[in-house]
Amino acid sequence: MNFAAKRIETLLFIGLLTLLGGSVAYGEEIYPSKPIKVVVPFPPGGATDILTRAVTEKLAVRLGQPVVIENKPGGGANIGASAVAHATPDGYTILMGSMGSHSAAISYYKTLTYNLRADLTPISRVGTIGITVLVSADNPAKNLAELISNVRAHPGDFTCGSSGTGGQIHLTCEMFKTAANLNILHIPYKGTAMLIPDLITGRVSMTLDNIPPYLQLIQTGKVKALAVTMLERSPLLPDVPTLAESGFPGFDSVAAYSFFVPTGTPKPIIDRLNKEVNAVLLDPELKLKMREQGIEIQGSTPEAVSAYLDNEITKWAKVIKEGKIAQE
Repeated sequence: MNFAAKRIETLLFIGLLTLLGGSVAYGEEIYPSKPIKVVVPFPPGGATDILTRAVTEKLAVRLGQPVVIENKPGGGANIGASAVAHATPDGYTILMGSMGSHSAAISYYKTLTYNLRADLTPISRVGTIGITVLVSADNPAKNLAELISNVRAHPGDFTCGSSGTGGQIHLTCEMFKTAANLNILHIPYKGTAMLIPDLITGRVSMTLDNIPPYLQLIQTGKVKALAVTMLERSPLLPDVPTLAESGFPGFDSVAAYSFFVPTGTPKPIIDRLNKEVNAVLLDPELKLKMREQGIEIQGSTPEAVSAYLDNEITKWAKVIKEGKIAQE
């Protein structure tokens, strides 16, 4: 084949890839050529589920294949993470990872069936969700100081509910207990949906949970938000102070989420997914829709996710050690 013919052949091949929407050729298969599964390691209805479904709906359009959600809750988000870590590394199984829960698990659990850093490879940051201190509308505390005073006056009588043992919500509660030197019993639930009714009725005294599932309840006065755990106030709750403002400087717990694939997934597939995810996250309509629900979406490079994970692993290891928090 002469040079001119070879150049024409190359240009035709590039044109074919363009017509295929930038699909990545892997072996003899064009990726993606079948539905993709995204594992959410929490039950349906929670903030992570809300975020995942909104993003993957648009991602499916860009990839030209259905994206199916599979909820695999339990084990502090580690059952779902382990399932993806041990899946075939072909780009067809993706984890919506909870950066806080997975990072904390390394120090919290005695044994894990996967290695976060070795078995999972980041694709991109997807978004962050604020966490707030919540009590029932009937709770007499009007602010965080009054809540703390009431807990100290009745040690052992107060409970803190979470969406599951060992996850970020549980450990944020433990972080708060240590910072304020409080005697509070942790009560784990099988997801936020099961916790909410008991919080409304006061059966569980409080929770430090993601904002989105509670937003309407806050707005309608069924529960009260006393503080947020991020370093900055939530745009959705501008009148609710941060824990840092409330006497706990440096207190910082924000639920951050990223997509991961099993380690060994070919780099061209990782690059394609990163490109398409970041394109989806620039959608103004999606940004507005998520912001209205307390979710800030933002993309990133895989390297940025890795650096954030390293910081989270260090932070939660310190919280668990200083609080002498043992696996329940």
